[in-house]
Order: sequence, then structure tokens, then C-alpha cells
Amino acid sequence: MTLEEFKQSLSGTRVPSELSPVLRALWHDGRGDWNAAHEVAQDVGDPDGAWVHAYLHRKEGDAANAAYWYRRAEQPVCRESLEREWEAIVSEFLRRASAR
Repeated sequence: MTLEEFKQSLSGTRVPSELSPVLRALWHDGRGDWNAAHEVAQDVGDPDGAWVHAYLHRKEGDAANAAYWYRRAEQPVCRESLEREWEAIVSEFLRRASAR
């Protein structure tokens, strides 16, 4: 799946079945459902889940909590726009999925 296909899937009502949990979280966020995104992300106990969790708390405006999650994800605190960060994270996880 490409980034454009991922974005197009946001107009649907169902999460594409092939998406990993972190991409499901970002799909919900892309549809404006922060709570569903957070619920999925907080159940992913690896650095990828922490990265999405960090982004979500940054979006929420909780910089301190976001910084904690960026550390857990071993990622720098993002200074880009939220939209650019979302696209970068989605693109990275899609790239990894296609490499499998």
C-alpha cells in the first residue's frame, strides 16, 4: 500500500484488514478519531507503538508526555507540522510492511 492509497482508505468506514496495529492507530487518527487511535496505540508495547503514542500526545498538546513517549520510541521530538509527522510515520510503517 502506498501513502496515497492509505490516505484514500480514510474515506472508507472500515480499517483495511492488512494494516498493522500502529497503522490502524494512524488510520483512526487520519479520520479524526484521536481516542480510537490512542486506544490502539497504547496497546502496542514496542518502540513503534511508542512513536505513534508520542505523536498522538504531541497532537493533544501534552508536550511533556509526548517527550516521554519519543524517548521510549528512541525517536527525536518532532518539530515538523503534525501533518508532516503523520505522513512520515505512516510512510515509514508502510515501507517496512512492503519490505516483508
